[in-house]
Amino acid sequence: MQAQPSASAGLVINADPAARAAEVVTRLSDEDLAGQVLMPYAYGSYATSVDKGAQAGNQQLAGVNTPAEMIEKFKLGGLILVGFTPDDPTGDTNPTTNVENPKQVRELTRGLQQAALKLPAAAPLMIGTDQEYGVVTRITEGVTMLPSAMAAGAAGQPSLTEVAWRAAGEELAAMGITVDFAPVADTIMPKGGGLIGSRSFGSDAKANAAQVTAAVRGLQGAGVTAALKHFPGHGHTSGDSHDELPVIKQSRKAWETQDLPPFRSGVEAGAGIVMSGHLDLEAVDKGTAATFSHKIMTDVLRKDLKFTGVAISDAMNMAPAKKWPSGEAAVRALNAGNDMLLMPPDIAGARDGILAGLKSGSLKRERLVEAVTRILTLKFRTEIRNQPDLEVVGSSAHARSVGALDAASITVLRGKCSGPLVNGAVTVTAPASRELARVTMVRALQESGVKVQADGGAKIRLVGYGDTAVDLDDSAAITVMMDMPSLLSLSRSPTLIATYSSSKLSLTALAAVIAGKAKAPGKSPIEVTGLKRSACVK
Repeated sequence: MQAQPSASAGLVINADPAARAAEVVTRLSDEDLAGQVLMPYAYGSYATSVDKGAQAGNQQLAGVNTPAEMIEKFKLGGLILVGFTPDDPTGDTNPTTNVENPKQVRELTRGLQQAALKLPAAAPLMIGTDQEYGVVTRITEGVTMLPSAMAAGAAGQPSLTEVAWRAAGEELAAMGITVDFAPVADTIMPKGGGLIGSRSFGSDAKANAAQVTAAVRGLQGAGVTAALKHFPGHGHTSGDSHDELPVIKQSRKAWETQDLPPFRSGVEAGAGIVMSGHLDLEAVDKGTAATFSHKIMTDVLRKDLKFTGVAISDAMNMAPAKKWPSGEAAVRALNAGNDMLLMPPDIAGARDGILAGLKSGSLKRERLVEAVTRILTLKFRTEIRNQPDLEVVGSSAHARSVGALDAASITVLRGKCSGPLVNGAVTVTAPASRELARVTMVRALQESGVKVQADGGAKIRLVGYGDTAVDLDDSAAITVMMDMPSLLSLSRSPTLIATYSSSKLSLTALAAVIAGKAKAPGKSPIEVTGLKRSACVK
């Protein structure tokens, strides 16, 4: 292998990422190795300058003032950017927000990378975030919002999914994010239900496998690492792993048929990361969360699926992972086969537990070296070279790419299939929490040539994530579900439509259908009681 001289510290760096990683690992101390497997969050919108509130948060979390100091102190291999919103099902693990807009995120990530390159590893920082789109989306301002995964499932055209996710990847890369904790590879139950909902592509494992492949290719084609989650599958559970240990009760055969295919396809598509779920897969390792199961994270993931990338735990500040102190949980997760630990609740405790494990022999140094070698290989392979300009974020080209997926997802479950869906003026209503979507819908309808008035028109009722039967309006001419469509089974409206998403592009596509200017080619990827998957498509 031809070696290249490095600009940093006079080191000799191999052009081959794996060879380069193997060389770097030989120079790292135990403390360096322990730091490389940690991916906490930090408080503050910038790497070296934060307000007093963020300082206090960082002091409590890590005994430092800024994110850059946290990287330096703990020799971190990664950092996750977080954002809290009240209606996010994953919000409890995100106690702060450090993503505001694309320009700020790019400045933050640049500062974080500068701090990481000063460490002995001289390796890029792995900077991740949960940008699933739909209900779990960290960066919302100024970006091109993709519809939820379920909308892509409704469209049923993986080629459109790949193009949309490539646009997403270009925007994330422009902001300096190197890992997106997406796509969700979980297959949900036939009628939906459970925690995952519209974060899943749907209930058909084979169809989901094609969608996962497309999303991985799109993201990674733009230089951002995709992370499949939540292995071994969170779709056939009723519990929420943020609060308890959900149980997967399927037989081994049913699990392999219903849950495994999208993970297998994602691995075969080259996904760089697989995230372990805090899930009890009884058929494989009863009573043990997958994160801490060698049978699942090593025997199944490494041996059966032949995954060679980085395995990362789901957030270690979730209830099932807090069963033990941070140090013991870290060692258990590493021994199971995880390479990186996400959001440890006690960073020093996790680091010290790893070092104590090395000393006692409960964690073999070879296992830690293996984990860090995988992490460094991935980081060197995806090193940012030609970072896209920020102007790609929210660009008209991306709106066209993503808008094609939105248009293909719109699903009429009951009602007309051609021409304007209502005659005359309309009035758009929604629960108070949906005001932004309501205003967006009004503007989209007006731009499509539909007359909208404050009251007295044919009612278009918008409902979304978390809404229930009390949020429906029996007098509405059209009821639109902007999330998983199950609630439509309770609506008496003559026309029922699912967009699976409340994004501007989804509502723009919906307006075109209501105005009679576009068809509704989508089919619900889950069963909705009493309704066909589409009233318009066989």
